[in-house]
Amino acid sequence: MPNLNCGLDLIGEVLYGKWKIRLLWFIDQGHKRPSELQRKIPDASRRVLNIQLKELEDHELIMKKIYPVVPPKVEYSLTAFGMSLIPIISALGQWGDQHEDRLRRVILNKMEGKLVRENL
Repeated sequence: MPNLNCGLDLIGEVLYGKWKIRLLWFIDQGHKRPSELQRKIPDASRRVLNIQLKELEDHELIMKKIYPVVPPKVEYSLTAFGMSLIPIISALGQWGDQHEDRLRRVILNKMEGKLVRENL
């Protein structure tokens, strides 16, 4: 059973997943169809994106609408609850932009250190 005793634990439980924050952002930006989201996040497999979209839907952050056409058309949209996260995601993005050089350096240093250890 996950620890659900504080806000950070709750947020981690809902937003844990490599692509969830980006999915929320891109849906807010108007990319609503699964194929559009896949193009925006090409490094993610369709399966993983579908799992994370389902989890966001289960956590009431997005809604899925299926249109009764052939082939089926699916679109995602943010709920009001999901929209309340967008200013926070925007602030995180701004922080990342402000510290872009430093973050890139520490991430690359970590990756290089891992490669050196693997080659020993």
